[in-house]
Amino acid sequence: MNTPLDQLRNELQEVNHKLLALLNDRARISHEIGLVKEKQGVPKFDPIREKEMLEHLIANNQGPFDNSTIKHLFKEIFKASLGVQEKEHKRTLLVSRKQHESNTVIPLKGNTIVGNGSPIMVAGPCSVESMEQLRTVAAALKAAGVTVMRGGAFKPRTSPYDFQGLGIDGLRMLKEVGDEFGLSIISEIVHPAHMEIAAETIDVIQIGARNMQNFELLKAAGEARIPVLLKRGLAATLDEFIHAAEYILYHGNSQVMLIERGIRTYETSTRNTLDISAVPLLKQETHLPVLVDVTHSTGRKDIFLPCAKAALAAGADGIMVEVHPDPQTALSDANQQLDIPQFNDFWSGLLGSGLFNR
Repeated sequence: MNTPLDQLRNELQEVNHKLLALLNDRARISHEIGLVKEKQGVPKFDPIREKEMLEHLIANNQGPFDNSTIKHLFKEIFKASLGVQEKEHKRTLLVSRKQHESNTVIPLKGNTIVGNGSPIMVAGPCSVESMEQLRTVAAALKAAGVTVMRGGAFKPRTSPYDFQGLGIDGLRMLKEVGDEFGLSIISEIVHPAHMEIAAETIDVIQIGARNMQNFELLKAAGEARIPVLLKRGLAATLDEFIHAAEYILYHGNSQVMLIERGIRTYETSTRNTLDISAVPLLKQETHLPVLVDVTHSTGRKDIFLPCAKAALAAGADGIMVEVHPDPQTALSDANQQLDIPQFNDFWSGLLGSGLFNR
């Protein structure tokens, strides 16, 4: 028997279906608007336009919902529509796992491969200081079976009075030592004009934390066509980090590695706060290799090893650590660099954990 209550329920169900169809139609139109805005380079969220739409709706509200309820409901609809735009945008990013399901694998010198499931170790001095220093570290790394060496030639420092690096001379020294010991070399570049000399002297361009959103540098790295190691900014969100990598891929270079190096928080017991959660999140959201710098993230040699283990357990594709023959005489970051015996102990502990050769 079709009672008045049943009739009303049927009417309500029909209205629900109409509302569902209209909401999805609205989401489709909103998505198309978002695509147009993206091409125009304007923000997707327009608070002035949202205010105008709400005022128009309230002016035409005939009840029984009061104006505050209408405002609340439509604000939620606007938010959901914007969420559709953002999700679709993430799906279309070149760095997105949804766009490219398989892991990006980056070959370096010799048989070294980044991102193939076997982690790499990157070690070396904070700053290039002399050929003797570089050769001493390179020989120790070679003896330990490490194939990738880092060294800073250009050093962006907080104070203009601190050591700024040897610049192009430092790059040439790194090339000589890399060739002599058969090591892949990573070094930071801070100016687009140095990309050409970098491509001639080193194997991987590093873009440091302070330059993560130096967009001209990111564009130049995209045009350089050699591997890039991009560090997360001091206070960058993962979304900002991912979009910085997108700049490099958008400009033609797919050989990008990401590196978590700690973020600035209120915690003072470490130099920065190591965001371990960034590793699985970046691996989930992108197809790029993800490394962890235990030196800059913690600044404490006594916890390098457990933090490196945690990073590998979380899925990191490599670990970076600073090594110096005599840290106390180092021209930069003296207190956080391992000496060679300390590095050998660190390396042995990591190998002994079984995590490195997973």
